[in-house]
Amino acid sequence: MQQSKSAYSKLIKDEAKKLGFLFCGISRAGFLEDEAPRLESWLNKNMHGEMRYMENHFDKRLDPRLLVDGAKSVISMGLNYYTDNNQADSSAPKISKYAYGQDYHTVIKDKLKRLLEIINEQVGEVCGRAFVDSAPVLDKAWAKKAGLGWIGKNSNLINQKTGSFFFLAELIVDIELEYDIEPTADHCGTCTRCIDACPTDAIVGPYVVDGSRCISYLTIELKNELPQEFKGKMENWMFGCDICQDVCPWNKFSVIHNEPAFDPHPELLGLDHADLQEITEDVFQKVFKNSAVKRTKFTGLKRNIKFLKKID
Repeated sequence: MQQSKSAYSKLIKDEAKKLGFLFCGISRAGFLEDEAPRLESWLNKNMHGEMRYMENHFDKRLDPRLLVDGAKSVISMGLNYYTDNNQADSSAPKISKYAYGQDYHTVIKDKLKRLLEIINEQVGEVCGRAFVDSAPVLDKAWAKKAGLGWIGKNSNLINQKTGSFFFLAELIVDIELEYDIEPTADHCGTCTRCIDACPTDAIVGPYVVDGSRCISYLTIELKNELPQEFKGKMENWMFGCDICQDVCPWNKFSVIHNEPAFDPHPELLGLDHADLQEITEDVFQKVFKNSAVKRTKFTGLKRNIKFLKKID
């Protein structure tokens, strides 16, 4: 490892860009002091609903050095998934944009694995782990720390140049790098569009989301029956929800992604209201074969679609 930390950091950012990431920032691994009381309060108020896994590994969520031995740096990246494609039938139950294509966990993990290989080839033997929304890592906090954006009132990370339609991922490595030490200022200002637009009142206050009321949670994470209090309030979303992002003024800067894996299944956008009301398990397995929609399973999707039916 003869080169400077600055040269290694530039190499990593350049390679991340070549792999298709929108941006890449690096921060020093350590304890997230500011996040500890927020996370504790959120959990104590039961805003995680049935997501009991959020209660596990509290210390690890706040300190990546407990996840990777000798961790010194957190490399944060964002991968764009924005598309202007829409379901052809506007009356059909809706799917969040992020789930149109292949499951992002697989797509991003492959990219991170390759980036780690490149680091090992170019820098030397580096111990590291890749994380994509599937381990106790507070990805938004690390992305903010690395200067990739600010956490908006809807709790999404927002980038001034590209909005918020992107996935976050990290490589936690055991080498020192040059750190981005200029967090982005909060540019939400007095805007409350996301708060005003949420049909289930999940954004209980600026920067605080009650996960147990969020449509994404209700249609994906919740395994029991959907609470009747949300009947007629789901805005026809059967998997995920884009409302708080669609209304965000910063998303006028969103650009179309260039990741082929995120292109929708040929039949997906053509499924109309009747097709989805009567969807069979065979169609589900075919259309959503490699999709994040598989997370809710066929029975879960049918439950969601049934719940969306209007009461006569």
